[in-house]
Parts: sequence; structure tokens; C-alpha cells
Amino acid sequence: MKINIGTANAVKIEALREAVGESAVLKGALVAGMDTGSAVADQPKTLEETVRGAQNRAQKAFLDCDLSVGIEDGLMAVSGTLTGFMNIGVCAFYDGKRYYLGTSAAFEYPPKAVELVAKGFDINQAFHMLGMTDNPKVGSSEGAIGILTRGRWTRKDTAKQATIAAMLQLENKELY
Repeated sequence: MKINIGTANAVKIEALREAVGESAVLKGALVAGMDTGSAVADQPKTLEETVRGAQNRAQKAFLDCDLSVGIEDGLMAVSGTLTGFMNIGVCAFYDGKRYYLGTSAAFEYPPKAVELVAKGFDINQAFHMLGMTDNPKVGSSEGAIGILTRGRWTRKDTAKQATIAAMLQLENKELY
């Protein structure tokens, strides 16, 4: 079995490889990354846009494979939060006919970071501009969540959690 993932981000590719390697159904599959782009904003600002970005990545990666995957992080409106938004990771598997979706746990970014995102910057840029990291591409390493949790939860953890959630339907097809 071959699974393509619509990204060149090594963190997302490794998260998929780990999740597939732990799966009784998908274990042994070859995972290949390809830079597809999401066809949504660099920093999605709604859950719908984030889901669409993951689906777009998966659909574009569906070339000479059995399954394809898209993983996208973005903001979603959540009432009762300090900023009004939380970040969530979305994974979409695609089999050429339908999508299998899963999400990660959500968390809130600091208010100053959300203010910069509202001005058009992505979260990598916001964290770099605020002096929270020297890495302008923190999303390709520990991620903003890695900084906020001091390494206890990383970008790879978010991607892997969303991937495992999306795999539920593939691993339990008789229930879905």
C-alpha cells in the first residue's frame, strides 16, 4: 500500500509515518510526501477553511497511490476564550471517493499572536515577530505549541493526533 501526503513539511510526514506504523490496518504502507499546497490562506482563520485546506492537500496528493492525506492547522472561533479563537489540526485521508476526517485537541494562542494573525501574518511570523522564537519556520519544527508547552506537546503530536482520529473510520470500516 502507498500513502501520499500533500506536504513537504517533515514534521507532518513523520507524524503520518508514526501513526501508520502503529496501525494494524495500515502498518507497512509506504508514505511519500509531495508539496501540494492547500489552496487556502497560509493561516486559515475558520474551521471550514482548515478542513478545506486538508481536503485540498489530500486530493492533490492522490496520484499513483491507494490513499492520500492532507494535514492543515488553523484557527476556529470558540466563544468563551480570551481571544475568541483556538488552533486546531485537521487531517483528511482520501481514497479517491471520500474523505475521512479527524482533528487534534485545540488550544489558544496568546492574544498578541492572534492580533498579528488578524493583521495577515501567519502564526510562524507572529511568534518570530514577538520574539518567542528565533526560528521563522517554527511550524516545521516544534511548532508554536511546542514553545507554549516547553516541549511537552509539539506540532508533530498535533498532526499525529489528528491523523489517528481520521484513521478511525479506515480501521473500523464496518462501523462507518
